[in-house]
Amino acid sequence: MDANLRFWRTEGQSFFQRFLLWADVLDPLLLLKSSDEIRTTRLLVQNSGKTLSEPIQNDKTKQAFLLSLSSVHPDTDKIIPVLFRPPAFLPISLPLVIATSLQLQAKQTFFCQFVFHTYTTGFTLLNGNGTVKAEEYSVQQKQIFHGLGAISYAACIGALPLVFMNRYSMKSLLTQLVVKKLLPAPLLGLTSAFTVAVVRSPEFENGIEVMDRNGKVVGVSQKAGEKAVKETALSRAVLFGTTFFLPALLTYFVERAKLAKTPRALALVRMLMITSVLAGMLPVSLSMFPQCGEIKRADLEPEIQSSTEETELFYNRGI
Repeated sequence: MDANLRFWRTEGQSFFQRFLLWADVLDPLLLLKSSDEIRTTRLLVQNSGKTLSEPIQNDKTKQAFLLSLSSVHPDTDKIIPVLFRPPAFLPISLPLVIATSLQLQAKQTFFCQFVFHTYTTGFTLLNGNGTVKAEEYSVQQKQIFHGLGAISYAACIGALPLVFMNRYSMKSLLTQLVVKKLLPAPLLGLTSAFTVAVVRSPEFENGIEVMDRNGKVVGVSQKAGEKAVKETALSRAVLFGTTFFLPALLTYFVERAKLAKTPRALALVRMLMITSVLAGMLPVSLSMFPQCGEIKRADLEPEIQSSTEETELFYNRGI
């Protein structure tokens, strides 16, 4: 088992522990570390991870683990490209979320959603489970093709309500409320979950590696892959659905109470709310499920059940 996953097993057993860890891992300053620093730190982490069985007390070792968690993929041991590391997610996705929330014209909405889903799909692709294998085709090529289709479909779905509203001249206040205020949150949440499920579909089609508590690979499980993808898709839906819904709701009350005197002031309030909610919900959504996922042996395939006496097995859930 990789040192990163051992760390998550030891330090991230409860939601609160995972939340505090993610708050540290998402520090954008970690993006400034060079590849040489990351490789040097990785050696320290791998040596420490072999004997990791209880929470770390040494601050230097913990900082080394935080850099490893934020920069290195636990399945491939490769450094993740800087724009797709967890600490880069908030700075890059925030302006995309704000642009997507404007709900101007259908073409602009489609473009903003296309760029938004392109980034989040790339992030999903590079941070998913890396143990999927297939003999007939390249898994990564399949994921890229599926991802391109999912991005286009999600962007079209996001812009569709505006297309209908403009095409059929539905300009009533109720229509405006539904299309521009109520629909965007569930649509973005659902399309975000959809792109995760599509781009990571090889994980539940081909299966992912499951390990015992000592880190020994026991087998490849489609059921573990399905569980990993479901949990990640749900956390992504919660993240972006909430990030769209809460600011829209709070902005509505600010507008009704006439606390913002001008449209520019109201737009500024909305931007601040989106920033606050996204920054708060990101570690919350990532902490919803353990990063080192657990699955009971009884829930796995018969061939895996017969190959081990362990009652629980482990896998990398991905991000």
